[in-house]
Amino acid sequence: MRIRYMGRLPPEDPLDGYLRFDIAPQLGFQGTPSGFRVFQFVFSRDVYLYEEVGGAFQVVGKFFPPGRRWPRGLVRPPTETEFHNLTYLHRLGLNRWPFRVARPLGYNPWLHHVLVSEHFNGEPLDEVIHLAIRHNRRNRLFQKLSALAEFLAALHNRTAGDWMVDFQGPYEYAGRLIESLVHKRGMDRSEADEMYRLREDWRGRGFMWEDRRVIVHGDVTPSNFEFGPGREVMVFDLERLTWADRVFDLGRLIGELKHFFLQGSGDPWAAEPFIGHFLWEYCGHFPDRQDAFRSITRRIPFYLGITLLRIARNSWVDWSYRRKLLELAKENLGAIT
Repeated sequence: MRIRYMGRLPPEDPLDGYLRFDIAPQLGFQGTPSGFRVFQFVFSRDVYLYEEVGGAFQVVGKFFPPGRRWPRGLVRPPTETEFHNLTYLHRLGLNRWPFRVARPLGYNPWLHHVLVSEHFNGEPLDEVIHLAIRHNRRNRLFQKLSALAEFLAALHNRTAGDWMVDFQGPYEYAGRLIESLVHKRGMDRSEADEMYRLREDWRGRGFMWEDRRVIVHGDVTPSNFEFGPGREVMVFDLERLTWADRVFDLGRLIGELKHFFLQGSGDPWAAEPFIGHFLWEYCGHFPDRQDAFRSITRRIPFYLGITLLRIARNSWVDWSYRRKLLELAKENLGAIT
């Protein structure tokens, strides 16, 4: 668990009272907590772990401080959005074994829009991937990808709507990624023009518009999933839940797998057995597995390609590795059938 200790929450802090009198009773705590230890998650300055001093319970507090820029497309603070999204998945019954969706315990707009939710102590997917790369624990990664495929299939299939996907959104998103790489990361305009031509080919293909829209997780990255025993999947960080093509989620995950294995092994094909396994397992939750696999895999290259572009635009990526990601992205964007 990647956290650092920050000290004790001061009793005069309004959050202390909120945790004592609004949150603790929901967790079955008897009496009044005597205080809380505070830890900060290293991946975000706005996400904290609060532990009752006696160790009785832990909760996650995610804040949206004043002056923070709202993410594109949101009409309310992302913590409020996530609170409602978590509640929605619970209503769908997606918190039943083998799935665990973080329980939303409270949203308080007067305390920097804090969302308080259940904390998990599972094994993050990124650690499972690293163990497969560095210590050859491949079977465990195959097992956990099967479990994640089951969860995503359940989410998508239970929410499938009666209207078709709108490819215009992903099409425009690809354009924003390309422009970001030009303006922020120094990609040549000629290379951007090449990517725009590849993007245009996808827009005219009917199969990119023909599936039914579903609710997608929206941020299927390895840091957003943890695992317990067996097939247990723990799900959190749901502020980006939205209606889209189911392949948006699938392409995001396999793009991340490509990246992890390329970065960890240097082999751009090392992730292929795991990608194929994940997609085949996902399609096993449809009446006709073969037909589902054909439909999904012909849309995958586009969503895989834009995921690689998304990773390439990160500031921590050095130029030589960014070049590898960009070449892979173009290879996939050009793999239209």
